[in-house]
Amino acid sequence: MADVRRVVDVEDRGGDREGGGCGHDCPILGGRRLRARPARGTHARHTARVTDTSARTHIAQVRSSGAQRVGVLGFSAGGHLAGHAAATGLTELAVLCYPVVSMLTPTHAGSRENLLGPRPGRRARRATSIEHLVTPAMPPTFVWHTADDALVPVEHAYLLGAALARHGVPHALHVYPSGVHGLGLASGSGDAERWTAECAAWLRGLGWGA
Repeated sequence: MADVRRVVDVEDRGGDREGGGCGHDCPILGGRRLRARPARGTHARHTARVTDTSARTHIAQVRSSGAQRVGVLGFSAGGHLAGHAAATGLTELAVLCYPVVSMLTPTHAGSRENLLGPRPGRRARRATSIEHLVTPAMPPTFVWHTADDALVPVEHAYLLGAALARHGVPHALHVYPSGVHGLGLASGSGDAERWTAECAAWLRGLGWGA
């Protein structure tokens, strides 16, 4: 039987510890991995549209290969793009790792500027905040973060978790006591390294087992 499950890995950078740490075969979903990196550059006001188009293009490529269900995996700012893809109906699953969720909070300012430019209005910030895009149609979502993340505060994960609960979306939210930002698969990082096993178990319960 052909594998009908695929994962699109969405990154904010190509580091070894983040999305790149999954390698070609993602150990969580057991699927082929494609990258859709958020665009950067001087034309910041166009970046939101470009990144959305990039994600749509990559997901369409995965579906054209025969995948009937597509999950998206995102780390940090890539988690924001992955969450946006899920919230807007592009995928059937989302795994978000220490994600940037809200454009309304003071942090993460760098992600906000990359996406919306240096002085975005509140309307644009709200329209790109994942916690305000969640509806009951949002696909099952796994979120993890560390409580002492100094770069992207754990507040982002809590905002998303509250929105998912409010709308009755199947989800799991794991907050581990300690770990620097950018852990990726978190091997050897203490409590946080459990996230891959806990995510895999949750996915098996949803019928996404490898």
